[in-house]
Amino acid sequence: MTSSTLLNLTIAGSGEPLPVSPERLVVAGYTGADETAVARHIEELAAIGVPPPAAVPMFYDLDPALLGTGARVEVGGPATSGEVEPVLIRHRGAYFLGVGSDHTDRALERSDIAAAKAACPKPVGTAVLPIGPDPSFPEWDRIEASCAVDGRAYQAGQASSLRHPADLVERMTAVLGEVSGDLVLFCGTFPLLDGSFVHGETWSLSLRLPGLAQLTHTYTTASRQERP
Repeated sequence: MTSSTLLNLTIAGSGEPLPVSPERLVVAGYTGADETAVARHIEELAAIGVPPPAAVPMFYDLDPALLGTGARVEVGGPATSGEVEPVLIRHRGAYFLGVGSDHTDRALERSDIAAAKAACPKPVGTAVLPIGPDPSFPEWDRIEASCAVDGRAYQAGQASSLRHPADLVERMTAVLGEVSGDLVLFCGTFPLLDGSFVHGETWSLSLRLPGLAQLTHTYTTASRQERP
């Protein structure tokens, strides 16, 4: 299968172009390395009406057409929000690290998490960091993540709090079967600083790997009803 989605990416530092047409988009959820903390988070979400996942971690197989690198994305209504995530990209057998946002419809999430994820675009930054021929990225635990919405700090965390991407790829394959071709895998996110979702407009994402690279992306949301 050939993807109709083209991501015009670049290699961080060199600026070398990397055009990627992903055949699969998978968003991993509940990927915290601390299983006790994940269970507590699931209970917290259940208390506000979000149904528990069928498995932990959970893998949502979505349409690659949701992906994009633009500075403006359209959403279905006001009750949506984003979140910073490390993004694993596989292109022609090589792996790269990017930054993205699993933008989600929070109203729909209360009844159907998969549909809520499928209802929103998945923005990704254009710059990526080469990892190598497999996802066993030794610098993973050094990654620092942050997210701001409308200029206010929203998330912060360390990639060490998430399952390693090599582990996620192995678990994903066990659940979905062999995923061939170019792949984009969202690897999970970090705690909200004040514990509450914010339905903002401008989202600024950052992954910082000290001494190597900083991957960033900023995008603004607009409701489809606002189109002229």
